[in-house]
Amino acid sequence: MQLSDFDFDLPQDRIATRPARPRSSARLLVAEGDAVTDAHVFDLPDWLRPGDRLVLNDTRVIPARLSGSRRREGAQGPTEARIGVTLLEPQADGTWSALIKPLKKVADGEVIRFSDALSAVMEARAEGQGLLRFNLEGEDFDAALAEAGAMPLPPYIEALRPADAQDREDYQTVWAARKGAVAAPTASLHFDAALLAALEARGVGFTKVTLHVGAGTFLPVKVEDVTTHKMHAEWGDVSEEAAAEIAATKAAGGRVIPVGTTALRLIETAARDTGAIRPWQGETDIFIYPGFAFRVTDALMTNFHLPRSTLMMLVAALMGRDRILRVYDHAIASGYRFFSYGDASLLIPQR
Repeated sequence: MQLSDFDFDLPQDRIATRPARPRSSARLLVAEGDAVTDAHVFDLPDWLRPGDRLVLNDTRVIPARLSGSRRREGAQGPTEARIGVTLLEPQADGTWSALIKPLKKVADGEVIRFSDALSAVMEARAEGQGLLRFNLEGEDFDAALAEAGAMPLPPYIEALRPADAQDREDYQTVWAARKGAVAAPTASLHFDAALLAALEARGVGFTKVTLHVGAGTFLPVKVEDVTTHKMHAEWGDVSEEAAAEIAATKAAGGRVIPVGTTALRLIETAARDTGAIRPWQGETDIFIYPGFAFRVTDALMTNFHLPRSTLMMLVAALMGRDRILRVYDHAIASGYRFFSYGDASLLIPQR
């Protein structure tokens, strides 16, 4: 199975840099087996049945992108270097792992100052990352980060424009609750209060799980034999209540439909050992590509993904490689908007 098997040509103008407004006015491509229908996200209740269950990722994106300066005293006077930081995840000892650019400009023990209130000491480095210890903790740290940080937009958007104040709302789901993600579960960005009410009136259930999406979700696949690719690990939690709701839906004949690949990867992780959904918590590095046996997922709502990416491999596993490439050909020809702020698809495989 080669990386080139998951490639396609995407025109640059298909990359969305802002979301649709209102959120549910985004387009929705429905692929049910070989049939493809053009709709809108607000039509989603028409495609679901009473008794179906949507699985929602309730992670909350933190303003993880920071811009600061490192100051040194030298024989010729003080010098400063601008330093960019993207927080990745907190460590057990209270430090944060972070991407630091340029890493070579900061020595261990040096301070990076981000604002009058927020600074961090570089404690160590490993594998191209730094470990930072901030001067604040708890609510004080959260408040200072909210003031100094920016939303960590994906690199394909940041290449076209910088993050701004509007992204603090746009790049967060309406049900975001548990802080810890440095990337949004982007299929969920299409939901608003009106759509949730319409789905509830239709008899669709909701279950919330948590997967803290990491920056590794944007890492390219660098091996040609995709089966040798090593996935990044992300922390997730499927509670007893969530597992029970999903199991009850399956037992009653309803469909379990994760909203986004993050929710899908989590519930399939929670079913990996026994073949049935169960409570689960921990780090998952599950890699889903064609040949994967889905235990829980009956369909998937997701955005349109990067060529040659692990997410493209995931949707190919669900729908079949040739079928998903035909779906993407239709999406490109029909002007669908791609990636995090783009349009959505509802993928219903043949059974």
